[in-house]
Amino acid sequence: MNVVDSSGWLEYFADGEHAEFFAPAIQDSENLIVPTACLYEVFKRLTLLLGEDAALAAVGVLYTGRIVDITAEVALYAAQLSIQHKLSMADSLILATARLHRATLWTKDEHFRGLEGVRFPPR
Repeated sequence: MNVVDSSGWLEYFADGEHAEFFAPAIQDSENLIVPTACLYEVFKRLTLLLGEDAALAAVGVLYTGRIVDITAEVALYAAQLSIQHKLSMADSLILATARLHRATLWTKDEHFRGLEGVRFPPR
């Protein structure tokens, strides 16, 4: 199972330098978990950059995976991870979702550097 962090989604949509790194996880929709925190972050950023219509079209790709809501279990585990690793709320919710689903977290966000179960693009 895979979770792609918002930074990975944005890299993929922008066809950035590491888009090909994130493509296999994104395109493997059967094994893709999408935390609702990613929906929020990606939609917000794309709306600011491209406008709401383009952002809605782009986030449709996130719906090819399995959307996972923020449950009480996710929220409480995320709070623990936030304290332990000094993560923001969104980052801790994404990491908690990945860990609760035994998924690999794909990211380029340095806040996750050194954490177990996280993959980064090559430097």
